[in-house]
Amino acid sequence: MSAQAEKPVALITGASAGIGEAIAHRLARGGFRILAVARRQVPLDALAEALQPGTEVATLALDVSATDAGDSAVDAAMERFGRLDALVNNAGSGKFAQLRRTDEDMLDELIDLTLKAPFRFTKAAARVMQSGSSITYIGSTFGMIGGLNGGMYTAVKSGLVGLTRSAAIELGPQGIRCNLVAPSVVRTAMIEEYWNSEVFGRVNQEFTPFDRMGVPEDIANAVHFLASSEGSFINGQTLAVDGGWSTTKYLSKEAVLAKRVDQP
Repeated sequence: MSAQAEKPVALITGASAGIGEAIAHRLARGGFRILAVARRQVPLDALAEALQPGTEVATLALDVSATDAGDSAVDAAMERFGRLDALVNNAGSGKFAQLRRTDEDMLDELIDLTLKAPFRFTKAAARVMQSGSSITYIGSTFGMIGGLNGGMYTAVKSGLVGLTRSAAIELGPQGIRCNLVAPSVVRTAMIEEYWNSEVFGRVNQEFTPFDRMGVPEDIANAVHFLASSEGSFINGQTLAVDGGWSTTKYLSKEAVLAKRVDQP
């Protein structure tokens, strides 16, 4: 067996931009070969060009919410590389709204992309993964403690925590570990439309006892740790990567001194 064929393989959904792109770069630097999955081929081609020649890269353009997407992606990994060592369920919807402002289209998108797709990809990966493999889900701190106007976004991210634990129980005896990384807000194209909102900024910045906001590389480093041998005895866990947002009840001085107003 060649040295290249012995290198582990990671399948990453939503890999062409934002957090997924950062994860692809980090895992490639960590010695993984990459199957990058996303909806559009052009950004996938750009990612593959950026990753090569540092590692072997394959791409697959598909809609992860399709019922056969998980099987198609896992089959592509096995056909190209002959193995699958890490699955990163990163793709999801970033839409959120108050419950009364959530329509059926948003509801379906959130459930299909953020909960059904990871379930199907997990089920597909489990049929080929060997002992020592890993599955990592990208969730949210909103799925741990909720958040202002989280609505159905909070509900599906909470469901992802439950899926992680269920998968850890079922797949752990096969030597497959399953964990979730829960970021707070990270500035990517997905949330750019909200970024300059005063309320959005305050909810995230003034509740974080740290001198900066998170960046995609912060999440990617956590994913690499869990996918590598260094995380080999971690299973069924939710790791918040949030600068203390979810655990400290921190309020900035400006927030403490602000005048309270009624919510709309």
